Amino acid sequence: MKLYNITIGEPKKIFKPALYGVLSNIINVLPFALAIEAVRLIFSSFAQPGITLDLARLWLVCGSMVLTIFVMFGGEVLAYRAAYRGAYLLAATGRVKLAEHLRKLPLGAIISRDSGGLSNMMMGDFALIEHSLSHLVPQLIGALVLPLLAFLLLLFLDWRMAVTMFAALPVVILLTMLTAKLQLRLGGGHMKAKISAINRLQEYLNGIRVIKAHNLTGERFIKLEEAFRNLMTASIKFESLVVPAVMAAIVCIRAGLPLMVFIGVHLLLGGELSIVAFVTFLLIGTRIFDPLTTVLINFAELSYNEQAGRRIVELYTEPIMRGLEVPPNKYDITLEQVTFQYGDSFVLANVSLQIPEGSLTAFVGPSGGGKSTVFKLIARFYDPQQGRVLLGGKDIKTIEPELLLEKISVVFQDVYLFQDTIGNNIRMGRQSATQQEVEEAAQRACCHTFIMQLPQGYNTPVGEGGCTLSGGEKQRISIARAILKDAPVVLLDEATAALDPENEQDIQKAINELIHGRTVIVIAHKLKTVSTADQIVVLADGQVVEQGQHRELLAGKGLYSQLWDLQQTMQGWRISS
Repeated sequence: MKLYNITIGEPKKIFKPALYGVLSNIINVLPFALAIEAVRLIFSSFAQPGITLDLARLWLVCGSMVLTIFVMFGGEVLAYRAAYRGAYLLAATGRVKLAEHLRKLPLGAIISRDSGGLSNMMMGDFALIEHSLSHLVPQLIGALVLPLLAFLLLLFLDWRMAVTMFAALPVVILLTMLTAKLQLRLGGGHMKAKISAINRLQEYLNGIRVIKAHNLTGERFIKLEEAFRNLMTASIKFESLVVPAVMAAIVCIRAGLPLMVFIGVHLLLGGELSIVAFVTFLLIGTRIFDPLTTVLINFAELSYNEQAGRRIVELYTEPIMRGLEVPPNKYDITLEQVTFQYGDSFVLANVSLQIPEGSLTAFVGPSGGGKSTVFKLIARFYDPQQGRVLLGGKDIKTIEPELLLEKISVVFQDVYLFQDTIGNNIRMGRQSATQQEVEEAAQRACCHTFIMQLPQGYNTPVGEGGCTLSGGEKQRISIARAILKDAPVVLLDEATAALDPENEQDIQKAINELIHGRTVIVIAHKLKTVSTADQIVVLADGQVVEQGQHRELLAGKGLYSQLWDLQQTMQGWRISS
């Protein structure tokens, strides 16, 4: 399971890097094997009278040691390329896969998560995966294979010395198993503290204007300070408790060397072990524990990084919105006994209504009545818990989501522009659009004139979120984007609510261009802007309380009439000194 998580669900990807890592480690043994042979040749001539030093063979061994340098270099290059290319390719494709998966998730599944946590997952968690696959896993597998091969070969030389060398290994395994849960718990706490600090920092940066306006800077911003202090505490706790456990395991495993020396001297004095065999064990013993030390350190780090892979895999398993059918050629919209709730809070309760094709329908009513939720259900940002939303008589749950959204244009009240050129932001409506088509859409949206006055025209870059443009300019670019998309269904979230009269007039012209001949649904707070709508739906407390045309609703003396009278009265309000 650890391997599955650390490879973000693709354990087969580790086979090639691990194989080359093992081969590289085996190749790296060649110098030691040759060194042992050189020692055997030299000591044999001294230990056994009558045997002369075989200089020719010794020179051959020394020459072979020089050649192994090039063989080792070749092995390292192959292992390096396999590990690093594989790791970075897996992380790159994984990031794209996760971004694509997020795009297909219900909006609620994304909103329920902290944006800072998702950002950390996309960058920080994948960075841990890259490091694990490029460094930790290949080193760990290679470092395990090398001592195992050494142990098997040393058994033939002298089984007593071989067993003594690795006598502490069961204790090390037991210690590692006993501290694994502690590492997991402390690592999880540290990861949570890190994500919390990232969330608080992002909140601090996003709200910096409010913080400055209310003099909540520096140490007085308690949440951010607490998050950083919690991260410091979690880091100290993790290091101070996990590292000693790892170091204790390393001390235990390295205790095999002095124990082996003690037993070896005893056997040597008793005449049960040759000097050549003893020196061989000494040479191997001084280096054989380095790979095992690497295993212990990498295993602890891998256990921490595995939690990052687990979070990514869990998000991969979040069910996406599915559908197989193509959209119909009719664009009337029906809500059939739709009920929807956020958590335990009901927003819509048994709502039913008809929106004819080619009509203009306005949703009005008090804040929190469910107007925006109806929008999100029609665009299938969410699915209702009960009831159905139909497009052209077909349940939108059965329609392939990508094809469904091709038929719907949404203009939000809060416009977001990407950090790109104005032309490319408009082209978001249709990526294949020509420059002429982009400019025609901009002209119909009443934004061509101000775009041409900018330093680089349509190639002028805008800041993140469109921060270099005014609210009215961003809104018109958003409408141009929707015009370029040319979808038969248009959803308008009150596009003129917070604009000055001059911008409002331009945007109203742009909206008229956008909605012509389409099925249009608009959320309206200013009732006068929708007084000519084909039908007006009044939502309150998650239910349709009134429905009809402007004159009918005024005559009904219900909630709509009250809201109308209130807005007419408010037009005469003034701020007095």
